[in-house]
Amino acid sequence: MSTPDESGRALARLDEISRRLRVECPWDREQDERSIVPHTVEEAYELADAANRGDARKMVDELGDVLFQVVFLSLLLEERGEGDFAAVADHCRQKLVRRHPHVFGDVEAGSAGEVLRNWDQIKRGEEGREPGIFGEVPENLPGPLYARKVLRRASSAGADFATDPVSDHLEADDFGSVGDLLFAAVALAREKKVDPELALRSAADRFRQRIEREESATRE
Repeated sequence: MSTPDESGRALARLDEISRRLRVECPWDREQDERSIVPHTVEEAYELADAANRGDARKMVDELGDVLFQVVFLSLLLEERGEGDFAAVADHCRQKLVRRHPHVFGDVEAGSAGEVLRNWDQIKRGEEGREPGIFGEVPENLPGPLYARKVLRRASSAGADFATDPVSDHLEADDFGSVGDLLFAAVALAREKKVDPELALRSAADRFRQRIEREESATRE
């Protein structure tokens, strides 16, 4: 187990080599945030795959790739005078403290669900955030991730989506059963010549709009 000092020295070495690559490597010199972010997304998916398979060796490798993306993108901010790695890390630290009042304050949270509800409520009240339950939900997320985020925001506001008619038919293996259900839905979409990505996004948007209407009516 590494100590904070050892972790700090390892990050410093990574920062040093990232700066050298930015100067000496023709490919790295040409990059900006728009050209790098597709690689960031790809690395995140590769990390998710390693984590899902429980492959610790691969996770170490993929975590390093994701960490390099963070360091390199922070360096691009530094070059423009708009931030740096230290600012990114400190901003993250402050946000974690602010959004965990049950750890760093006097708020009670006895379950993971309460933690998430507190998190979303605090997030909505932060300066510069878009208003509303669904403020700053990225619309360029893949359909399943977009739908999940919409459902989570709604749940945090006390508006859950009923899954009983479906969950009653799932087997004990939730992961496999849900995968089978999604695969069957895609197969049905293919049979009906419906784009499953667009259909799911449309359903999520309809749910979102209904919750927004209810929220607006409550305010009025």
